[in-house]
Parts: sequence; C-alpha cells; structure tokens
Amino acid sequence: MSHPFTLTLSCQERPGIVHAVSTFLFEQGCDIVEHQQFDDAVRGQLFLRTAFVCSQDTDAARLTADFRAVADEFGMSYQVSGDQPQRVLVLVSRLGHCLNDLIFRWRAGSLGAELVAVVSNHEDLRPMAEAAGLPFHHVPVTPGTKREAEVRLLELVDEHRADLVVLARYMQVLSDEACAALHGRAINIHHSFLPGFKGAKPYHQAFDRGVKLVGATAHYVTPDLDEGPIIEQEVIRIDHTYDPRALATVGQDAEALALSRAVRWHSEQRVLLNGHSTVVFR
Repeated sequence: MSHPFTLTLSCQERPGIVHAVSTFLFEQGCDIVEHQQFDDAVRGQLFLRTAFVCSQDTDAARLTADFRAVADEFGMSYQVSGDQPQRVLVLVSRLGHCLNDLIFRWRAGSLGAELVAVVSNHEDLRPMAEAAGLPFHHVPVTPGTKREAEVRLLELVDEHRADLVVLARYMQVLSDEACAALHGRAINIHHSFLPGFKGAKPYHQAFDRGVKLVGATAHYVTPDLDEGPIIEQEVIRIDHTYDPRALATVGQDAEALALSRAVRWHSEQRVLLNGHSTVVFR
C-alpha cells in the first residue's frame, strides 16, 4: 500500500537543494509523483512543493523528524503533510452564497477539504447549515460583547479541531489578537473593484461609477483589514447594461469562485507565504 505525503518548503536559494530533497526521499523509499518549485530571483528565495508516496509504513511526524537534518543544513522552513483532509470551520453573517458554494463543492468531493461547522453572528443561515448536516453555532457580536464572542469563536475552532477558518462573507472585523491566533490558517473573501469601493452598498457605488470589471479577492486574514497575502482573485467583465442588482449577482459569483479555489489550494498545501504575498502552486 502506498502512503501519500506532501513536502513544502522555503529557504534561501543555493545549489544542491533539489538534489538533497530527492536524495532524502529516495533513501526513504519514496516515489515523487508531483514536483513544483519557484525561484524568487528578487528575494533570493526558493519555494518547493513535492508530492510523493511511500511504500513503507510511516507517517508525517516521522518524516518531519527525519527531514530535520536536511532542513537545518539549508535553513529551510518546511512541512510534511499526509492526505488527511483539512478540517474547515466557516464563519458567516447573513449572505449565504459563499457558504452554499462551499457546501456544494464539499458534497461533490471537489473542495479538497472537510467542512466541520458553521459559526455566525446571525441566525439567518442556520437552515442552510443544518440541511447539510453541519453543526451551527450562533455567536452574537455587539460592541460590548466582541471580546467574549471572539473567545467563544476560538474555543469552537479548538472544539472542532479546525485546521482552517474561512470567513465566507463574515461581516465582523477580527481583533489583532484573533488574527494572531489564526495566523496562516484563516482565509477571507471580499469584493474588489477598480477603483475600490468601501463602506455600504459597494455595488451601488460601482454602478454609479460605471465600472467595467467586477472582482473578488481571497486572502489570508491579518490585522491589516483586507490587506493580507492574496491567494486568488477572480475578475468578470461587465458593461453599462448591468444595474446594481445584476452587479451584485456577478460579484457573488466571483466571490464564490475565488474563495473555493483559495480553500482548495490551501488545503492541498499549494500555498506558501512569501512575505506579504504568496506562492501558489496550481
């Protein structure tokens, strides 16, 4: 029986890195099934993703420990992962298009992750979550209870053993403390236009300005609002015939597409942080 694993790493570029990785895998009796790398000439960094299978009985923890000597030699940051699907906890408010899309892809087996629970500051999407067999947790948020709500949110992340938190149009800003606790494992989706429209009714603002492109951005959550490392963006061309309602419909399509791709790529260990940006091995 073959056991699948994925190795991801980053380090300063220097000769011998790929040779060291392939030699290690050969000595472990492993066979490479997919390999991608990116040499960032601007930053002098190398990023690598290698999927492989092992015929011998082993696990990610053992491979992680055994690879340490190679990693130390080259100053690598690295991770070895098995094929267990990422456990995803979804945060929502009242808009359900992104949650609905995630549920559909999860049920179809194309999300590359397992949805484990839905948390919301409103009750509106409880029927959608429960119809899919997902636990639904109502955690109200007010200015006076925001801190307690975030404590409860992080408790639910632990209770459901969530690997990833997805803000699927969750209309609350996470505190710096919550962002730090979820660093590198929380993805947000938001509309993005050229130019950008912030505040209430962004699609009405876009209509008033006669935009020609509707877009959405999926990114990691950081304390800098909507400025985290970008994973995926989707853009759809429109014209003067689109009223605000049509713009909102197209925008929701873009949001669902960008978010599902970001969740899948993250869950498949295809996204590596590169400073304030990302390397995405698609």
